[in-house]
Amino acid sequence: MLLFPALLRAQGEPAPSDVPETPQNAGAGEWRGKGAIAIREVPVWGRRPMKSIGVEETKLDSAILKENIALSIADALTFNTPVFVKQYGRATLSTVSFRGTGPSHTQVTWNGMRINNPMLGMTDFSMIPSYFIDDASLLHGTSSVSETGGGLGGLVKLSTAPAAADGFGLQYIQGIGMFRTFDEFLRLTWGDERWQVSTRAVYQSSANDYKYRNRDKKENIYDDEMNIVGSYYPTERNKSGAFDDVHVLQEVYYNTGKGDRFGLNAWYINSNRELPLLTTDYADDTQFENRQREHTLRSVLSWDHYRRNWKAAAKAGYVHSWTAYDYRRDKGNGILEAMTRSRSRINTLYGQADGEYSVGGKWLFTAGLSAHQHFVESADKNIIRQQGDKAVVGYDKGRIELDGSLSAKWRPTERLGLSVVVHEAMYGTSWSPVIPAFFADCLLSRRGNVVAKASVSRNYRFPTLNDLYFLPGGNPGLNSEKGVAYEAGLSFAVGKEGAYTLSGSASWYDQHIDDWILWLPTAKGFFSPVNIKKVHAYGVEIRADLAASLTRELKINLNGTFSWAPSINEGGADVPGRPVGRQTAALRTGIFGHGDRKALLAQLGPALSVLLLQRTLHHVEQRHHAHRTPYALSDEQPLARKGSLAPVGGPDAQRHGQQPVQRGVPLGALPAHAAHERRILHRHKAQMGDEKEVIRREGAFLRVLFPFGDQLAGIVHKEGLALFRG
Repeated sequence: MLLFPALLRAQGEPAPSDVPETPQNAGAGEWRGKGAIAIREVPVWGRRPMKSIGVEETKLDSAILKENIALSIADALTFNTPVFVKQYGRATLSTVSFRGTGPSHTQVTWNGMRINNPMLGMTDFSMIPSYFIDDASLLHGTSSVSETGGGLGGLVKLSTAPAAADGFGLQYIQGIGMFRTFDEFLRLTWGDERWQVSTRAVYQSSANDYKYRNRDKKENIYDDEMNIVGSYYPTERNKSGAFDDVHVLQEVYYNTGKGDRFGLNAWYINSNRELPLLTTDYADDTQFENRQREHTLRSVLSWDHYRRNWKAAAKAGYVHSWTAYDYRRDKGNGILEAMTRSRSRINTLYGQADGEYSVGGKWLFTAGLSAHQHFVESADKNIIRQQGDKAVVGYDKGRIELDGSLSAKWRPTERLGLSVVVHEAMYGTSWSPVIPAFFADCLLSRRGNVVAKASVSRNYRFPTLNDLYFLPGGNPGLNSEKGVAYEAGLSFAVGKEGAYTLSGSASWYDQHIDDWILWLPTAKGFFSPVNIKKVHAYGVEIRADLAASLTRELKINLNGTFSWAPSINEGGADVPGRPVGRQTAALRTGIFGHGDRKALLAQLGPALSVLLLQRTLHHVEQRHHAHRTPYALSDEQPLARKGSLAPVGGPDAQRHGQQPVQRGVPLGALPAHAAHERRILHRHKAQMGDEKEVIRREGAFLRVLFPFGDQLAGIVHKEGLALFRG
């Protein structure tokens, strides 16, 4: 993918004489006339924020979010955080999991409003362009309790911010790639001392019709007597993986100048994506249509009131989402007949109120109450009954979700901080028990800024609407998931002015979850959710960051993350106890110019996703053993695949025996025990039996960034280096 720099940029400023001079802006006109003056970096030292007492939080730098604007927020999380991001390529389903839990245990908020799908409980991060996100942070484990409920794994906080424009601004970026891939990015801004207005638009499309050698099929070679004399892997073209996505974000902010700020954010999504067949399907691409469409509107109206010792905020929002899945196939007469017509419509009303009050700089009290009212309609409009006629099967439900929390934070000395949080939730007519959480941190040493953190909390998660009412298989008798989590960690930060900075953290966590919800097969031929008695999730997370000044004008950054997250089922007759191990690691480097942050040299960014459990390099996945049971603990079971994955195709991929990523499907046969994945992947049936060998993938993902945003993506193969152009 080649990204061109901004082609157009205009910034209008009023003349110095047009702005009345006041004591607040005295000298501003003279400053504008002379221009900006470059100064040296100035270190600023401050106290640890009281809101962060004992909290394990990962913040993403704004430069990371803008480094690869053509990618989704899922890619930024993959290379810069220790969380597990499962994705099948560009414009395909991408989910995020914390600490050995499932994607439905991860809560996601946008400008304070929860955007998890109430039917599935998870969020598709491929639908979130990084171009639309100004601030992103992760709250791990127990730290999410102070913000929202249900995050057994953690919370991903996404938000936008005013553009700080002075006058009119225009930014346009275009990307052109192989297989007729186009990316268009546009931003219009206008602002003054009171108003900030921004309009962002993203258009991404691709025919995605690459050629690849399909190593999951074999074509036989026959002699004149029809005897098999040989075989080969056929070369196929992916003709059903196109996508066409449109995103528009409108922001308006008004600052009264007296401590009040009003904001309006509206985000519209129009997505049309094709979903290819499995590589083991021998059907002709022209004999079927597999398509998913989505229209989503998210809007938030906010008010913030600031005073010296207290703050109040209120938000109201609305979400409308319409999703359609259509599967049509040729019945033999050349006419495509609808096999599946699935429709879902979600309407959500949102309201939230928050308050903070500080006493003497040593106490901070907070309170918050949020409400989400969901109205969901889900139906398959093409069910064929035994009588031969069609029927609509689905559900039409509404549910209110309330979350309230109170917290008290105390810092008796500069070294010690203590925090207590009490949280409670109501879903429908069911109340959760009181969910307490305790946090503490202590500055062990000023030299090195060594800080110790510890926390303990309860947590609680209600079943999703699909868990309760999906047809067929929903289980209205499910219990809510509940558990207790413990966490402890250390962090440090050292450095020398003008030379280097080094920081890092290490955390250990232990979580016991009762009544874990898992979809299992039934004797009736479909899957149904059940409660597992107990799951034990534990592990470690490590992060390190290094920034060094090689010269006065050259700076290098290096950061790495590591996560070890095994989970063990300790009870339940249907699923015997077994470990499910996930280990992730990532390494990222960058070379930047000092001061203005513009690249003086090409940015070198090899991003490695290291799968230590398999002792190979590539996308993070779970290892499959023959002696293990076929059921995974997470509600999104990994798919067994063969060979390496590659983000793009071409002759290099074929020469090295690799295949491009197919959107939303595995690159190998689905084992028989992954039947529910066939349901997720739009009911395509695998044509091969159970695979009992250990599945391994070798290779590493290489990302090379150039000063103007150009990008080459490829695979570092175990037998050599193959750099794909694209």
